[in-house]
Amino acid sequence: MNSTSGTANTTQMKSDLPKFLPLLGARDLDAPLAWRAGVPISSRQYLADVTALAEQLPAQGPVVNLCVDRYSFAVGLGAALVRRLPSLLPPDARPETLSRLREGNPNLFAIADDKHLDPQGITVVWTDPRVHVAVRDGASIEMPMIDAEGHAVSLLTSGSTGVPQPHAKSWRTLVDDVGAAVPRLADLLKLSSLDGLTLVTTVPVQHSYGLESSALLAMLGGASFDSGRPFFPADVTATLEASPRPRALITTPFHLKTLLVAGVPLPAVDLILSATAPLSPQLAVQAEQAMCGALIEIYGSTESGQVATRRTTESEVWHTFGEIQVTAEPTEDGAERFVFSGDFVPRPTPMADVLELIDSQHFRLLGRANDLIHVAGRRSSLGHLNYHLNSVAGVVDGAFWLPDEVADGVVRPVAFVVAPELKSGDLIAALRQRLEPVFVPRRVVHVASLPREGTGKLTVRALREFALAQLADDSTAVQVTRDVPVDHPAFAGHFPGQPLVPGALLLAEVLEAAHGVPALVARLGRQPTLAACKFLSPVRPGATLTIELQPEPGAARGVRFEVRCNAQIAVSGRWMPGTDTAA
Repeated sequence: MNSTSGTANTTQMKSDLPKFLPLLGARDLDAPLAWRAGVPISSRQYLADVTALAEQLPAQGPVVNLCVDRYSFAVGLGAALVRRLPSLLPPDARPETLSRLREGNPNLFAIADDKHLDPQGITVVWTDPRVHVAVRDGASIEMPMIDAEGHAVSLLTSGSTGVPQPHAKSWRTLVDDVGAAVPRLADLLKLSSLDGLTLVTTVPVQHSYGLESSALLAMLGGASFDSGRPFFPADVTATLEASPRPRALITTPFHLKTLLVAGVPLPAVDLILSATAPLSPQLAVQAEQAMCGALIEIYGSTESGQVATRRTTESEVWHTFGEIQVTAEPTEDGAERFVFSGDFVPRPTPMADVLELIDSQHFRLLGRANDLIHVAGRRSSLGHLNYHLNSVAGVVDGAFWLPDEVADGVVRPVAFVVAPELKSGDLIAALRQRLEPVFVPRRVVHVASLPREGTGKLTVRALREFALAQLADDSTAVQVTRDVPVDHPAFAGHFPGQPLVPGALLLAEVLEAAHGVPALVARLGRQPTLAACKFLSPVRPGATLTIELQPEPGAARGVRFEVRCNAQIAVSGRWMPGTDTAA
């Protein structure tokens, strides 16, 4: 009886919730919502621009929002919501990404503001961030009401722990997510609200953290945002200086470290938000001293949204937002997984991290669940090793990688570093003072940069392929793996009831793998010729592909390839140098 009563109460509570929620939170419509080059754009202007763009959109979608300008993105998002069209937010606008989005989505169209974009055959509604609908201050304008439970956006995971997957969010989830963060951030600023706070963001707005902490924090939380995405330290500094106070810098550990080591004078910042990876206490102290503001880390995921914060210079303990709780659940292998639930989290969501619970709303972050490594009987984590590597003076950026092969029965870590002024021997000597001997790298590879995403993340797959490419020579065979998502859009048309990956897509994967190896690019060029190809077995949803690239010996200069799926050869063939290859 109690169970039935509880279910009835929950149903009643849900039915009492409003079915529609406003596009903007309560705010002065003539106050700035956004800034471009120091010029304010009011909320009233925003609503007029949204209404005008919504009238131009096709009746069916979904829509992929590719806008680079943050204000254009927000207008596109608002217009799609008004038309009840879900917005797809991809991690990038590469041809491969857009081609995959187009497959299986016959009504897909894009909103974009960069005329240099190649839309790969997708219909585009172009916007110009410098052009606005005429509207005067105080003019009457109706606030759009958005279907609270409707499909608002689909965000992609970063892929740092596997294959990127889409995650649908309702407008209510996004509204409640921001609603839980606002009082926490306002309290840290010792303000009653976030009204008047200007947000300067180095993170792409298509990323969940960039979306929640810039566009949505302004639209729903009372703040305003700069429309750009400054990346280089001089650009970040200039944008901050042009932004009125109080102001906040929304960034990542990678971007923050790049800014601090640049040596440029930094303007005062009232709040610094950092996410996507844990921040070292040393870097947090340095950031607060350099910019005279409080640094707050945000913890969360694409699946859950932002769920906790910590003031890194004061405590290593994270505190969940609102009524969110975290619990430990046993797994089949005898370990534990940590699940967040309650408040705006739509369903209990496990995290890919190892936590130490203090109580249901406080915890310590110990590292990634898939981050643990074993070397010569000793255990550590890549996060721990990378922390010490990046703490060495002279290291601008760095990452440890564990090769597949072993030497003398023991795997040997390799360190890839961006450290122009630091010799390998000096780096190894510094690491000997910080790490157990078995984790000190036998090889240090100096590189110009690491293949980080726009958010600063370095995914497992990207690092592995980068490492293999850096260590390969002109005659070395290279092996790359690719996972085929079970919901890949190509399966909608190839073929109903018997889904398989199209051959052209498999060849594109092979070519992309070759493009990631500098030695193979030098051999084949960027546009090689397909000299031979055989399709031997089908590739189904959920498959793991192993792509092997074998350079031909002698003067042939070709590269043979095999794509294996479940130990069977799915495709084999041969690429020859293209006309763009240097002689």
